[in-house]
Amino acid sequence: MFCKCRVVLTALLLTWTLWIPRLAMSEVNTVPSSFHPCSVPARAIYELSVLVLAICSGIFVVVTAMLLFVVVRYRRRPTDSAQEPPQIYGSSQIELAWTVVPIIITLVLILVTARTIGEIQNKNLPEDALMVEVIGHQWWWEVGYPQYGVRTANEIHVPVSSSAHPAPTRIILKSADVLHSFWVPQLAGKMQLVPNKINMTWIEPLQTGVYLGSCAQYCGAQHAFMLLRVIVHTPEGFQRWVASQKGLFAGSLATAAATTSRRVSSKNSTDLAANGRKTFFSTACVSCHRIDGTTAQGTFGPDLTHLMSRHTIGAGVAKNTHQNLATWVRDPQLLKPGCFMPDMHLTPSQIHEVVTYLETLQ
Repeated sequence: MFCKCRVVLTALLLTWTLWIPRLAMSEVNTVPSSFHPCSVPARAIYELSVLVLAICSGIFVVVTAMLLFVVVRYRRRPTDSAQEPPQIYGSSQIELAWTVVPIIITLVLILVTARTIGEIQNKNLPEDALMVEVIGHQWWWEVGYPQYGVRTANEIHVPVSSSAHPAPTRIILKSADVLHSFWVPQLAGKMQLVPNKINMTWIEPLQTGVYLGSCAQYCGAQHAFMLLRVIVHTPEGFQRWVASQKGLFAGSLATAAATTSRRVSSKNSTDLAANGRKTFFSTACVSCHRIDGTTAQGTFGPDLTHLMSRHTIGAGVAKNTHQNLATWVRDPQLLKPGCFMPDMHLTPSQIHEVVTYLETLQ
């Protein structure tokens, strides 16, 4: 009976062991692990990491084996004499071995690491490569596409690359205030964003999907909620995204009616959006936020032109839903304590109208 139970448990354990990695692989694009690289530079970093881990593991195994051998082979026995054995000094062979071998290992690690860093940093990208400008703010990411005149926040959209159609993306990194660090583990290594300095990195995703990133440099109270999403499209999907960002016009009441008609009547939604728009433009909102085609040209806060096309608000602090958006407008400190957006002291009806208006910004 005991043997049967053990066989069943073993089978269940093996099944679980084989199944769990498949579940993890099915969600690989949303797991920010550098051990599941999905981009050319990330794969180079992963291969370097595996080499370093293998060498360090080999050293650990050899040292541990030698230590165990000495402890077991030369342990004290009851028949041993109480007299201390003769001490041995000055073995040139041993001293030479423990000096030369570590130097060789260190040199190998330095040279391989330098070669990988050099290949990544000195990569010659094609002149027509997509360029994305990322500016770190406390505590959100500003994202711009100079080639397309598109500006968004907290999400980077890029096309996937393939051997037939390589599509690397050059990412220009800047900081608006303090030190930040751009890191999307599955796509690229860390790169600092330094005030008054421009850094550059690049990605070349090989799989479509959503990849999570974050700020890897402590930058203030809400550093943990300075999250980033990289959405990798097919080439056709990326062009559609660009067209949607350029084609739909924010602030349009006609768009408002189309967007909100699923929840309320067209006339009511238009009225609500119109009132919300008046409230938005009569308060200090316009001083911090930008909406293309309107007088709102602020740059202190995220660009709201296509707010509702984003997955989250507050740089990943909450999903972009009607309820969360209303909570954010009512009191941003509830979702993100310490953020710089103030409570505008709007009435419940004004909040509802403003959120209705914001929901038109597709």
